[in-house]
Amino acid sequence: MPELLNTSPLGVVRRFEAAGFRAWPAASVHYDGTWVIRLTAGHAAKRLNSVNPLDPGDTRNLDERIVRAARRFEAYGRPLVFRMSPLAGPALEAYFDDAGWSRFSESLVMAMRLTEDAVGRIMDQIPLKDMNRFVTAAIQVHDADPSVRPGLSEIINSIEPEVGLFVVEPQGEPAASGICVRDGELAGLFEIATAGASRRKGHGRRLVQSALKWAKLRGAGTAWLQVEADNEPALALYRSLGFREAYRYHYRRPPGD
Repeated sequence: MPELLNTSPLGVVRRFEAAGFRAWPAASVHYDGTWVIRLTAGHAAKRLNSVNPLDPGDTRNLDERIVRAARRFEAYGRPLVFRMSPLAGPALEAYFDDAGWSRFSESLVMAMRLTEDAVGRIMDQIPLKDMNRFVTAAIQVHDADPSVRPGLSEIINSIEPEVGLFVVEPQGEPAASGICVRDGELAGLFEIATAGASRRKGHGRRLVQSALKWAKLRGAGTAWLQVEADNEPALALYRSLGFREAYRYHYRRPPGD
């Protein structure tokens, strides 16, 4: 979405990708040329455990570099995965196609301007200060295994930009939860979810709008998020709020994995 940030298409991607790395930090980061290798023993999320190519022209010595990356992933007990944004480029895509790598989990990066019309009439909501309370609520909303608590807590504690932790509790029980990371002019939304029994009641909308207003009041002018391409309810919500697609990414893995 170049008109959004008044820059080139790949410039938009680079800006959001860099913000995403800061907002959702991996425990271990290594570089091989312009590939960013992110690994996190305490959390299995693909975006925290993937190779992220950041230059379409960086295609030298692919066989050797992929073997090196695979060794790092094996040491962490993680399957080798490449996260393919537009920065990965067509040459690397063609290499994986020829080698029989599978493609899976396409996601959209969406963005919107935080105008007064978009958030001005939204009621203020103060983010939670108690991270443990937030993590407990998020695990309940996501219906996640309690074993993710240490890893999620470590990630949140590692976020360097300003963080807002939001929970909607209409009857004293968490119905929706999410994280907003305000990084300069950008506000990223992460881990947005609504509990199964609480869907279609407006809780997710209320949470997102509250987070966006909080971010705008702190100086953010552009909001962005990542959502899986097949998550139609979430896509419908975000589009109704004014989010539009900026670009897409997907994952690749070796044949047999």
